[in-house]
Amino acid sequence: MEAAIFDMDGVLIDSEPLHFLSDITLLKRLNIETTKEYHNKYVGYSAPNKWKEIKHEFNIPNSLQEILNMSVSTKLELLSQSDYDPIDGVPELLEALNSHNIPVAVASSSSSKFINEVLRKIRVEKYIQTQVSGENIERSKPEPDIFLKTAEILQVNPKGCVVIEDSRNGVIAAKRAGMKCIGFKNINSGNQDLSSADIIIDRIEQIDIYSLMSLEY
Repeated sequence: MEAAIFDMDGVLIDSEPLHFLSDITLLKRLNIETTKEYHNKYVGYSAPNKWKEIKHEFNIPNSLQEILNMSVSTKLELLSQSDYDPIDGVPELLEALNSHNIPVAVASSSSSKFINEVLRKIRVEKYIQTQVSGENIERSKPEPDIFLKTAEILQVNPKGCVVIEDSRNGVIAAKRAGMKCIGFKNINSGNQDLSSADIIIDRIEQIDIYSLMSLEY
């Protein structure tokens, strides 16, 4: 095992409800009514790709950049209004990885600004060697670009990486990158098909560092 790569939303922090609320709130401000079920299909998408599709579907007159700016500010506004902790088991897993000198990265479809604020808020930034945002890649999950970019930055072989993901798009992206993938079934991330993952878990505490290190890569 050369590196562990974590998705952020729904894996490090239970923030998918915040994303759903933020997107619904933003669109409501644009006089467009949507539901959580509508937004389920965009879990794991990068913000530019997601909002490009939504802008086209609803003929939103604002520019894509304006919408992206509004999205980030809405998310940060909601994040600042709530107390968040890391998902149970995350600090212990990060500490175990750190103690075994295994590099840890975050590969998230969220914006860099939001990633930084979340990592600071849940107090895990000290464990993260690098982060790659959906803003840094051209093709979003389920394409493998974000994970391949992360492996490149860490200077590790993609085949030696383990990804922890909670979305269908993320799991597919990890497998397309040639990486091992643990699918975390987070009920707040919607009804995600994680069947492509090598292992599926219900709790982060189920991840055993020694089992990870003994996986065949």
